[in-house]
Amino acid sequence: MSAMAGVRTSPGVIKLLQGFSIELNPSDGRTLQAAAKRLERGTEVSLAWIPGSNPMDMIAPAESLKRAGYIPIPHVAARHIESRAQIERLAGELAHVGVDRILMIGGDRATPAGPFHSSLSVMQAGIFQRAGISRMAVGGFPEGNPHIPEKILNEALDTKVAFARQTGIQLSIITQFCFKPEPVITWVRRIRARGIDIPIRVGLAGPAGLLTLLRYAARCGIGNSVRVLTENPGFAKILVERGPEPIIQGLAASMAEGDGALPAIAGLHFYIFGGFRKTMDWIEAERALQPSSHT
Repeated sequence: MSAMAGVRTSPGVIKLLQGFSIELNPSDGRTLQAAAKRLERGTEVSLAWIPGSNPMDMIAPAESLKRAGYIPIPHVAARHIESRAQIERLAGELAHVGVDRILMIGGDRATPAGPFHSSLSVMQAGIFQRAGISRMAVGGFPEGNPHIPEKILNEALDTKVAFARQTGIQLSIITQFCFKPEPVITWVRRIRARGIDIPIRVGLAGPAGLLTLLRYAARCGIGNSVRVLTENPGFAKILVERGPEPIIQGLAASMAEGDGALPAIAGLHFYIFGGFRKTMDWIEAERALQPSSHT
């Protein structure tokens, strides 16, 4: 959707689109160069650990982003780590180039490549903390994880939060993407009710074609949202044509409700399945729309 005269959107949507973070592939030099030209300084840029890649390949892009005024957040995928020595070297090199925060994930791998089986186990090893990196984000799963029972997910998050409080880690959450706001709203309310008050960024898929969205959704196991796309062609068409705007509208509307249906979130995080340029074009067009008087 492009910004046109007379087109309006809610102030809540525009507010949520301020201060977003975004995920990039550290091996995609062309996109990294484009990001340095289009992203606002101070934007948090997560660098994905692509399965099968060398994690040391994140060092140079992280340093480049840091020098350009951005905040690089390299992924650390626990089950991809081959050895303690490897992760100690990675932590030291990242700290050396000025990285002060990471995203801890389990890693989509049935059998660990080395000694670490979960993001919690890497946190508890203290390797990054000793290197001076004590700001960490962990994953959140509003629609669950196809490989991990909900009870285990809840217990793991509770343990990470408790460990962070005990050790001084500044912990936050970046959620998996969804194609409708209701699972996110329900999930945020539930974890807030459990006393988890750390910052949360809500993950969204940037604008992309339907087949692309379905492919990534199937890979990530977000079944309920997939059904929204496959069983409701009308909504799927809207989502493809308008990007994640309907989802952001739902989040903004819930945040504005008097009963606090959705406690305040820290911001949005974009997965660029349709490409960086397409996502940025969409964000800039949305932010250029005139705000309407109602939410």
